[in-house]
Amino acid sequence: MAAKSFDLVVIGAGPGGYVAAIRAAQLGLSVAIVEREHMGGICLNWGCIPTKAMLRSSEVFHLMHRAKEFGLSADGIGYDLDAVVARSRAVAKQLNGGVGHLLKKNKITALMGEATVPAKGVVSVKTDKGREELRAPNIILATGARARELPGLEADGDLVWTYKHALVPPRMPKKLLVIGSGAIGIEFASFYNTLGADTTVVEVMDRILPVEDAEISGFAKKQFEKQGMTIREKAMVKQLDRGKGKVTAHIEQAGKTTTEEFDTVISAVGIVGNTEGLGLEKLGVRVEKTHVATDAYCRTGVEGIYAIGDLAGAPWLAHKASHEGVMVAELVAGKNNVHPVKPEAIAGCTYCHPQVASVGFTEAQAKEQGFEVKVGRFPFIGNGKAIALGEPEGMVKTVFDAGTGELLGAHMVGAEVTELIQGYVVGRQLETTEEDLMATVFPHPTLSEMMHESVLDAYGRAIHF
Repeated sequence: MAAKSFDLVVIGAGPGGYVAAIRAAQLGLSVAIVEREHMGGICLNWGCIPTKAMLRSSEVFHLMHRAKEFGLSADGIGYDLDAVVARSRAVAKQLNGGVGHLLKKNKITALMGEATVPAKGVVSVKTDKGREELRAPNIILATGARARELPGLEADGDLVWTYKHALVPPRMPKKLLVIGSGAIGIEFASFYNTLGADTTVVEVMDRILPVEDAEISGFAKKQFEKQGMTIREKAMVKQLDRGKGKVTAHIEQAGKTTTEEFDTVISAVGIVGNTEGLGLEKLGVRVEKTHVATDAYCRTGVEGIYAIGDLAGAPWLAHKASHEGVMVAELVAGKNNVHPVKPEAIAGCTYCHPQVASVGFTEAQAKEQGFEVKVGRFPFIGNGKAIALGEPEGMVKTVFDAGTGELLGAHMVGAEVTELIQGYVVGRQLETTEEDLMATVFPHPTLSEMMHESVLDAYGRAIHF
């Protein structure tokens, strides 16, 4: 079969790949995209979207139990786990179809199959109908990542789960162990704990949510413990002994190893890049710790080959992948005003209860960078809207450069902070100072007023607390 020629071939149709393909098509390039499993990638099918659908179900369930606080009555409260999962899968399916529609609308050639790059400018695709060869001077690698599995802690889908198993669970756990307290681990711990699982979280670092500001991590930990979770920090699961319907975990903490039985384990100990089988080493593309090494513009060092998203390293976030996709598409199309994506400008969001969100430097990181800082804090209990919502537990924290007033970082824990954080993201993008933020009028009554008060507090001007 004769090779088909394009300006750009994208390998992987996740939030990085399909966005890159669409932006390139908008700029007039002829584009092909190859996906081996699901349009929309892990994020849409097995990550961001279905987990949020499931967490919404647990949030509503939690609120139903609080009905009396709001002057309401709700009897016989329960849930159907299969129905919760079915709704989650239906949401993912709807959006999966939407990606296919967008590709078609933008006249992008989409192939389902396994791609390799046998030579520069060549992509070979194994489909269910045989093999097709695509040629293009530009190739974007957007193959994403998968769950990391540690020796002895491998998932089996029955007693030990990855995030995929946790999204389509064979049963409701009674006693659950979650290994790892990053966003994935904490979100599943929050979901299953809310539905009634006796949940223990084990984290090897000195605190849960280790990438977050220490103060925010500590606040979140207290809330999780109030909800009945057991949190074990500076601890490591050394071994899992699997029996009939149970797992015995050997947990090392403070120099001592103890054993505890669970009926379910979720392993959330990070991710590894999907670099295998592409032929990268032969091309001279450098792979470091399972991720493709790139420069700030996602160039691999091999002419015409770029890598974006989870494949190209931290932060492992869908919105980072999408913006890298847009950046590379514009670079390939010859646009001159292309700016690299700065990791410190990307917000991180964790959709547990309470939610956690942040952007920029933590207080500790800012000090490590040599900044003299001014720090502001404002609690949810001082906000009228938070109290009216019945969500008085939370905090907003802002970090400024004492010399210039630059907003260095913002950190939040509490209701809907994953929506609020974008205000600070925009502020940082526009290089706002403390004066700009203090002079901004925030609507009342809103949760966003806490953002204003936190800024005021950094300069000794908080009004409501």
